[in-house]
Amino acid sequence: MSSFQEQKEYVEVEGVKISRKRTIVETEQAKRKVVAHEYVSQLPATSDLPEVKKYMPHQLAGAIFCGHLVTDMDSIAGAISAAELYGGVAARASEVNSETQFCLEHWGVEAPTPIEQVLVDSPDAGVCLVDHQQTSQLNKAIKVERIVGVIDHHALQNSTIVTDMPIYIDIRPWGSMSTIIAHTFLSMNRRPKKSTAGMMLCAILSDTLNLQGPTTTEWDRMMVAILVELAEVDDVQHLASMQFKAKSHELAGLSKEMLVNGDQKVFTFKTKAFEGSVGFAVIETTDDDVILSRSVELLTALVDDKNQKGLSVLFLAVVNIVALRSTLILCGPDELSLANAAFPDGVLKEDSNGATSLMDMGSRVSRKLDFIPAVTTAIKGGWASAPTGKVRFSISDVFEEDKY
Repeated sequence: MSSFQEQKEYVEVEGVKISRKRTIVETEQAKRKVVAHEYVSQLPATSDLPEVKKYMPHQLAGAIFCGHLVTDMDSIAGAISAAELYGGVAARASEVNSETQFCLEHWGVEAPTPIEQVLVDSPDAGVCLVDHQQTSQLNKAIKVERIVGVIDHHALQNSTIVTDMPIYIDIRPWGSMSTIIAHTFLSMNRRPKKSTAGMMLCAILSDTLNLQGPTTTEWDRMMVAILVELAEVDDVQHLASMQFKAKSHELAGLSKEMLVNGDQKVFTFKTKAFEGSVGFAVIETTDDDVILSRSVELLTALVDDKNQKGLSVLFLAVVNIVALRSTLILCGPDELSLANAAFPDGVLKEDSNGATSLMDMGSRVSRKLDFIPAVTTAIKGGWASAPTGKVRFSISDVFEEDKY
C-alpha cells in the first residue's frame, strides 16, 4: 500500500515532522484525488439555466424540491442541490437539526423555506420528493396529485406513494440521495456552486457515517472525492468531525420525547399472522453511553409514544457513529420477541433497573440496510404479536397463534 494511503503529515515540532495514520475518509478521498481533479478540471466554470431545459426532465423544471418529515442533512442538501440542478425551489418539511444547522452556517447557505409557505407562494408548481417516497414521511401539506418526481435511495417498501399519472423517478441503491444529485451534475456537465458542493459533501458524509457505514458504495466514495475538490475542502476529516460533534451536541439537551421522535420512521405490514405498524427510531451520536444512561426514562417515552400513535411495535436504536456499533432499546414483550426473531445473534442486556430492555446489536448501524430488512424478513417469516391479554411463555422468535 502506498504511503499516501497510510500516513498524513500532522505537525512539525522543532524541525521534526510528525505523521499520523489517515482516517478512512481521508484514505478514500486520497485514492481518488487525481481522478476527481480530472473530472473537476473538465467541468465548465459556470452553468446556465437553458441547458437544464435542454437536458433535464421537463417535469422538474420549476418544481418544488422537498425532503421528509423529521428532516435531516441529506433531505436539506438534496432539496437545495436538486433545486439548483433542475431550476426549481428548495423547501423543508420540518425544522432542521443541529448538524444541518451547522452545515448551513459553515457553507453560508440559508435554510429552505417551510414547504407550507412555498406551496402557497407557488400554487401551480409540481413537487419532487427527495430522500423519501413513503406517505408516512410526507408532509401533510403536500397533496399526492402535485407530486411530479421522486429522487431517493431507499427501498420501495410499505406506504410508497401511488400516483394517477407517470412521474419522474430516480432511485439508486447508493448511500446518500445527495450522491445521486452530485452524479447527475457531472453527467450533465454542470458545475454546482461551491456552497452547494459543500452541502452535498456533508450530506454524503452524514448518511454514510463518514464513508464507514454499510450502505457506502463506490459511487459515494467517488462523489466525496470530487465534491472535496469542488468545495475546496483542505481537511475532509476535520469537516466530518465538526458536523458529527454538532449532531451529538444537540442530543444532550433534548427531552426524552424529542429523542424518541427525532428520527423515527414507521413501516406498515400485513401478513397472515401480523397486521400493524412498526416504528423504528434512531439516535446517532459520538457518545452512546450518555444516551444509554437515560435508557430507563427513554423506555417510558417509547411506551407513551407507541400508545399515542397506535403502533404495534416501537424500537429505538442508539448508534455510535464513531465506534460503529449500536444498542436496541426494547420497550415491551412484542419488541423483545420481534428483536429475537429479526436479530437472533443480538445479545440481551439489563438496564439500570435490572430489566432485560437492551440488545447489543454489534456492528449493525444502518436502519435502511441492517435493521428494517431483518425486521421485514422476520415478520414475513411468520412472526406475530401476542393476542390481547396473553403473555408469551418465552422469548422465542415466532409466536404460534394456534397455541391459544
